[in-house]
Amino acid sequence: MKLSKRVLLAGLALSALSAVPPAAMAHHGWSWAESEQMTLQGTVEQVQVAPPHPTLRVRANDGVWVVELGNPTQTKEAGFVEGSAKPGDTITAIGNRDQDAGAKRMKAVQIMVGGKTYDIYPSRIKKP
Repeated sequence: MKLSKRVLLAGLALSALSAVPPAAMAHHGWSWAESEQMTLQGTVEQVQVAPPHPTLRVRANDGVWVVELGNPTQTKEAGFVEGSAKPGDTITAIGNRDQDAGAKRMKAVQIMVGGKTYDIYPSRIKKP
């Protein structure tokens, strides 16, 4: 049986995708986030600077939020590195919240902590 190149490539692509855990595929991108941006203010509870995306746990008036930053390289290029924020720091994060309002998760485009501003996704920062 002879397979066309198109069928062979499609089969290889599907095989590769099936090896990626569904949570990882759903995690990347912006499709899970609202298009409108919000501002979150609170206190840092935990900082994790590790793949796939550095995250901050932030206690706000309405509970604890997970604030995702860019990938580790992108976050580092924005100037945010290990030690840029620590538990107890006050933070302001601007970004796009999860479409599931109960999720208390956002993808930050900009954060301000310790008197410094970090533009994680400069092209996505909406100016008022």
